[in-house]
Amino acid sequence: MSGRIRLVLADDHPVVRTGLRALLDTEPDFEVVAEAASAEEAVRLAAGTEVDVVLMDLQFGTGMHGAEATAAIVERPAAPRVLVLTTYDTDADILAAIEAGATGYLLKDAPPEELANAVRTAAAGRSALAPAIAHRLMDRMRAPAAALSSREIEVLGLVAEGLSNQEISKRLFLSQSTVKSHLVHIYDKLGVESRTSAVAKAKSRGLIR
Repeated sequence: MSGRIRLVLADDHPVVRTGLRALLDTEPDFEVVAEAASAEEAVRLAAGTEVDVVLMDLQFGTGMHGAEATAAIVERPAAPRVLVLTTYDTDADILAAIEAGATGYLLKDAPPEELANAVRTAAAGRSALAPAIAHRLMDRMRAPAAALSSREIEVLGLVAEGLSNQEISKRLFLSQSTVKSHLVHIYDKLGVESRTSAVAKAKSRGLIR
């Protein structure tokens, strides 16, 4: 890494990118080298530009999700670090991003100094997590038996979208019996007895959007 930390800003809102650039340009060791309005563009820029850290939103209007883009970026040799910067703090979003290979996860309401420190931490290859995100992950580690797995959260997210067991099995390439088994475990862990109750409780606990 050179003396300056080279950044790509990936967010589909021009106002957000403009605000981030203005903020990051005040740091003497930062250089914003490119902006991406889509996750696909972020992947291309990360591969074709000399960059140290990609600031990645999770939700783009259409096309690739931020977690998918993160996975595509970090799988390359000598890949830049990806620091997720989003408004979403659900377990579903956090786990998807971290499992995709994100070095850090920050919320958009973070103070400017926290963002700058997270960028430097990520550029150095160390984990940079917002305190609230670290707290959620610690809670999962303290009570792993009660925490929904990534796959269970994925299944529950599709239930929330209104998909049937058959549709979920097709979407996730699982047998219907496996989907039913996941739902049994989900109901047990959440202490509920129906799909509607499971979705409501998961949303209230910040597990899914």
